[in-house]
Amino acid sequence: MTYRDTRDHAVKLVHKLDLDYCPRGHISRMRLVLYHDGLGEPGCIPVLAARGEKPGPVFGITAAIHGNEVNGIPVIHKLLNNIDLSKLRGTLVCIPVVNVPGMLMGTRAFNDATDLNTIIPGREDGRDGEVFINRFCKMVVEQFDYLVDLHTASFGRVNSLYVRADMTDEVTAVMARLQRPEIILHNTPSDGTLRGYAMELGIPSITVEVGNPHRFHPEYIRRALAGLRAVLSEVKMIPKRQRAPGPTPILCKRSYWLYADHGGLLEVFPKVTELVEKNQEIARLLDIYGDVTRVYRAPETGVVIGKSVHPVGQTGARILHLGILDE
Repeated sequence: MTYRDTRDHAVKLVHKLDLDYCPRGHISRMRLVLYHDGLGEPGCIPVLAARGEKPGPVFGITAAIHGNEVNGIPVIHKLLNNIDLSKLRGTLVCIPVVNVPGMLMGTRAFNDATDLNTIIPGREDGRDGEVFINRFCKMVVEQFDYLVDLHTASFGRVNSLYVRADMTDEVTAVMARLQRPEIILHNTPSDGTLRGYAMELGIPSITVEVGNPHRFHPEYIRRALAGLRAVLSEVKMIPKRQRAPGPTPILCKRSYWLYADHGGLLEVFPKVTELVEKNQEIARLLDIYGDVTRVYRAPETGVVIGKSVHPVGQTGARILHLGILDE
């Protein structure tokens, strides 16, 4: 099926995100000014606002709040490239890159070394990252009725396709299940995160972890996109479409990371989504001479949500993200 191209290809520089000025039946492309750099030049984030021809909610999709987590960018592109605006109810507000300085540097953090997803909603009179994220929340996030925040693993680690959501909340539980991830982790919103801030405002929100950093992961991108479409149809923004049934996600009631108590060369054995038994050997640590200095075992039965793939780790290095199943 083909759609008429109704995109406004002109990119507008704006100092305020006013969705009422975005024409219905079009995808507006904007550069939203959030700060100014050391030369006094505007620092902008890209905004795509797809406004349907019918009224409805504002659905926010954000990606790359960590600059090296780029899998969410093609998810957004593919979603908007195939949206039928004549049938869309409401507005999709998509931010393919929140942390633009971090993405350009290839780093997780903002350009002042701040992890933005730990300080939200920031401060209007704070440091660089605090001011940036505060303006983003006030100017963008507070307009949302729903939010899906797209992430990946960070450098040196790999993830399953999993969702973090408050499964005691009826709306977010449905959103999480419709994503059809490999794993759903029940996780009440944390202070300082984008999802936590949105939930405090009464905006149903989930975090979708779409595979691995510093690369595009085609299979997970495809599945995340299908999940987003299912959520949008559930809130009646797009028509329902037939979807092939998939495997039931593994539901975890909690999770935690295991860390190395010594430095050396680390090898982690289980694959992501693999079930491990209590006391099963999951990793070994070797010194530089090739001698085994540590053997790590699972402290309890669970599923591997993510793991380290970086072979060099000092004391305190991450080993494995263990999810504890909800029976």
